[in-house]
Amino acid sequence: MPYRILLILFLLSAARTGYSQDLSKADTVIIGGDTLVMRGDSLIFTTEAPPVYWEKGGNYNLSMQQVSLSNWSAGGASSFAFTTGLQLFASYKKENIIWDTNLSVNYGINRQAGRAFPTRKTNDNFIFTSKYGRQLSDKIYLSTQIDARTQLLAGHRYFRPSGAEQDSRNRISDFLSPGYVQSSTGLNYQTSLEKKGKFSVILSPFTGRFTIVLDDSLSRAGAFGVLPGESVRAEAGVSLGSTADIQVMENVRWRTDLNLFSNYEKLGNTVVNFNSVVSLKVNKYITTRIETIVIYDESVFIEQDDGTSSRAVQLQNLINFGIGVDF
Repeated sequence: MPYRILLILFLLSAARTGYSQDLSKADTVIIGGDTLVMRGDSLIFTTEAPPVYWEKGGNYNLSMQQVSLSNWSAGGASSFAFTTGLQLFASYKKENIIWDTNLSVNYGINRQAGRAFPTRKTNDNFIFTSKYGRQLSDKIYLSTQIDARTQLLAGHRYFRPSGAEQDSRNRISDFLSPGYVQSSTGLNYQTSLEKKGKFSVILSPFTGRFTIVLDDSLSRAGAFGVLPGESVRAEAGVSLGSTADIQVMENVRWRTDLNLFSNYEKLGNTVVNFNSVVSLKVNKYITTRIETIVIYDESVFIEQDDGTSSRAVQLQNLINFGIGVDF
């Protein structure tokens, strides 16, 4: 670095000697990537700001609701509801390389007095995605993506046996029971939406999907499509994934992702994972969130009220009003 400064000073001195009248009128002189600022007879050496390759941030949200009743003639029960979520992202872009990573963790409970198992889970999911790509053209990338999904705590189905006065429950899921890991390689179309957001879709004919069931009792029952007694089910197929992050209005933002997978052995039977979050920002800290999750997997059988089990569309819809902080 010192020799560069000396070289610039030498060139400037030579230029000042040859062209003193013109240079005396200039405020700055740019030589290569360096800037030399003239202030009277003083020379101030600066350099250009280094390029920024990383963009990082996230959001934390928290909402609570409490109802307390005492000698309430209209009836009802005291209750408490709590929902929280954390979303983190990191994006890297340099020349023809992109790397996008996202993490979403959500959890919620509801507690109601006067019932068996008063505290019950209402929301629980963990989603991690990471996509690495090399640019082939203006908006087309050759990309590899990892998608991992599970839950944090045990999930139960609550029911009341015939003739019983209290509810009972069965454990139907747990951490990594199930867990889903999907690895895909294919062509990725990615574009910005005129400063209002971004959109990405990746089509992968080379996709591996692994269903994990670590809980022994669920594994023995062959839950979530694994063979009875096995912990992992491996599948090969084709997948289509898309994500969008759109600023719909000044205070309304829509984030969504869709993941479709079809096994080559049963091509046409598609696993669907759809997540949508609409954020309506009241001010810097107060936000209303409308969250929708739709899941369909033919290997997952849902126990019905009549005791039978069948395939079904899984739907979760949450409307939260509370604290939301972007960082």
